[in-house]
Amino acid sequence: MKDDLFSLYDYQIWADRRVLDSVRALDETAYTRELGGGWPSIRATLVHLAGATHAWAERLEGRDATVLATVGELPAFADAERLLTASDARLVAFLGTVGPERLDAPFAWRNLKGQERVVPLWALLRHVVNHGSYHRGQLSAMVKRVGGTPAATDLVLWAIERTAAGPSS
Repeated sequence: MKDDLFSLYDYQIWADRRVLDSVRALDETAYTRELGGGWPSIRATLVHLAGATHAWAERLEGRDATVLATVGELPAFADAERLLTASDARLVAFLGTVGPERLDAPFAWRNLKGQERVVPLWALLRHVVNHGSYHRGQLSAMVKRVGGTPAATDLVLWAIERTAAGPSS
C-alpha cells in the first residue's frame, strides 16, 4: 500500500481501536485513577484524544470548534469511545471528498484560543494522525502503569499486518 493519506487514516483507525481495546479491559478504578503527568488519568487523556479528533472533524466540515469535550461531558469509557470512533469515520469520509489539487490549498480554522490559523490542508491532515500517535503513546504508558496490557500501535506493526493480509482493494 502506498504511503498516502488514506493509508495514514487506515493506520489511525487501526491504532485507535487497539488502544480502545486495551483501555476497555481496565476496570473503572484504573480508568479514572489520577496518575499525574500531562493528563491526570487515562480517562482524561482519552477524552482529550476523542475531543480533539472530533474538533478536527468539525473544522474540516466547515464548523468552528474552539472548545473540546470534557470529562464531565464524556464521563464513561463508552462515551469517549463513541466520540473517537465516530470522529475517525468522519475524517475518513472527509478524505474521500479531497482531490489532490485541494491538498496544497490553505486551510483556515480557529484554534482553542479563538485565533485564526492557516496551513496547507495536507499538513493539517497529517497533524491529526501525528496528534493521535502522541496521545496513544501516552495512553499505552498509562495502561501499563495501572497494571493493564498496553497496545502496540507502531506504524510498522500496522504495515506488517496489512502486508500479511495481502493486497487491498
